[in-house]
Formats: sequence, structure tokens, C-alpha cells
Amino acid sequence: MTVTPSTTRAGRWPALRPWLGFVARLGLAAVWLVAGATKVGDLAASGRAVNAYQVMPYDVATVIGAALPFVELALGLLLLAGLATRVGAGVSAALLVIFITGIASAWARGLAIDCGCFGSGGQLGAGQAPSYLPEILRDLGFLALAGFLLIWPRTPFSVDGWLAGDTVEDDDEQP
Repeated sequence: MTVTPSTTRAGRWPALRPWLGFVARLGLAAVWLVAGATKVGDLAASGRAVNAYQVMPYDVATVIGAALPFVELALGLLLLAGLATRVGAGVSAALLVIFITGIASAWARGLAIDCGCFGSGGQLGAGQAPSYLPEILRDLGFLALAGFLLIWPRTPFSVDGWLAGDTVEDDDEQP
């Protein structure tokens, strides 16, 4: 069998990378849309969840908690459409770093809270144990998706590509 550049790992990367980005973009969009949708119906609960981390005054936590679902929904819609993908990935990465830091801080300080990532969150009831490590690992996975999109934002079926008038193949060599 003759090995050609198209059959090597490096040869497959330019063809595979846009589709991996497409999956990363849709996956991250789904995360933000689900996270925002689960909180937008009860903004007060979202505020209480942010306040449970005990890192800012109650009034600030409630405002951030009320705004967060809308930010998450906006990020989800931008990523779903593939519009301003690099910006959406950057904001996603920043939020995920904040979330990971907050969860790690709650864990280190011995707080017993639900992160509130996909629901109301807040203080856990008696006998309930927090699940900080799985939450941090999950968010690190989401951060990896955002990082991928920061480096390679151009994906198939995106408004970014349509507005630029180019194809994914035009962007293969540029990060």
C-alpha cells in the first residue's frame, strides 16, 4: 500500500477539522441553550444560585443571576447560527473559567451547593452531597470545545462563512 499525504493523519486533518468544529459549535450551542432555558423561567432562583457561592453581595448576585440566562441563550443562538463564532467561543471560555473557578472555590471552602448550571442551584438539603469534581470535569470539557472554536472558528453551515463569502477549505491553513 502506498502512503499518500491524503491517507496520513496530517492529510486527513484539513478535511476533518471543519466538521469537528461544526460538532463543537453545535455542542457548545446546545449547552448554552439548555443552561439558559432551564433558568430563564425563574430568574430569582438563578440569582439565589449565584448568591450561594458567597463571593459577592446579595444584590450583585441577584442581578448577575437574572442576567446570566439571557447571556447563555444569546451565546447559544450565536453559536448555533455560526455568527461571530470566535467571539462566542471567547465569551464561552471566559464564562467557563469563571464557573470552574467558582465551583472549585465552593469546594475548597466546604460549601454544600448545587452549581446551578442547568437549573435553580443553591444550597443543598440535609443529606445531599455536592458533586464538584464531575461538574468541574464537565466544564473543562466544554472549555475544550470553546478552545477548539477559538483556534478554528470557521465551520460548515455558518453565517460567518456565508458573510465572508468563502468556504471552510479557504481557512484550512489559518488558525
